[in-house]
Amino acid sequence: MERLLAVVFDNEAGAYEALQAINQLDEEGSITAYAAQVIQKGPDGSVSAKKTEGNFPLQTSKGVLLGSLVGLLGGPVGVAIGAAAGASAGVIGDLNIAGLNSDFVNEVSSALTPGKVALVVDANEDWVTPVDTRMEALGGIVFRTARQNFEADQRARDVAELKSEIAELKAEHAAARADRKAKLQTKIDTLNSRLQQKLQQAKQRSEQIRSENDAKVQALQARAVKARGDIKAKLEAGIAKMRQEAETATSKLKTLAA
Repeated sequence: MERLLAVVFDNEAGAYEALQAINQLDEEGSITAYAAQVIQKGPDGSVSAKKTEGNFPLQTSKGVLLGSLVGLLGGPVGVAIGAAAGASAGVIGDLNIAGLNSDFVNEVSSALTPGKVALVVDANEDWVTPVDTRMEALGGIVFRTARQNFEADQRARDVAELKSEIAELKAEHAAARADRKAKLQTKIDTLNSRLQQKLQQAKQRSEQIRSENDAKVQALQARAVKARGDIKAKLEAGIAKMRQEAETATSKLKTLAA
């Protein structure tokens, strides 16, 4: 199951030891780590990214999911970290678009008090024991949430609402007196601009989902090649599910942007 993990530590040393442990668990095949980032909360509540090394499929871009969490935890500073995944992540503070559970975000935010450090990881794990055992031994507090795939539906609702509002204003514009038409047209133009931005975001996000999914599938395929029996079958089933979910999401977003 694809999950987002956040492990909170009192200091950087613990977080970096945890990063090494995640790398080891990935190499052993206990988990498949797609991306990881060490972050620290400053005295003013802002979150900064620390140097993070690892041979992860999405390490360069970090991926929108991980970047979204950092943005939600850190505000403007954190959003800049997630920007590597592209501005098409939309309003990064929107939990529905980010696909994150609000309870999870609140729990991590409460634990990550000023001065503390966290390791956040986008990973696929079949069981929680390997990670929990290693992280707890290092003094970390583990939080996790499953990925929620309803981004395409949320974007569709946002677009539908804008189109409905534009239609209502156009109807009002057609029946309005001459002295009101200019002001109504300005409102229509503003909403049209916002609509086009939403559609462009959907198009870009569709491309991002495809790219991220390809990288994740390749990582799971590499594990499946070495696996045997039930583990191999489970990995292959996970790959098929991941491909289907990505295809469904990208198709919706492409249709939306068409």
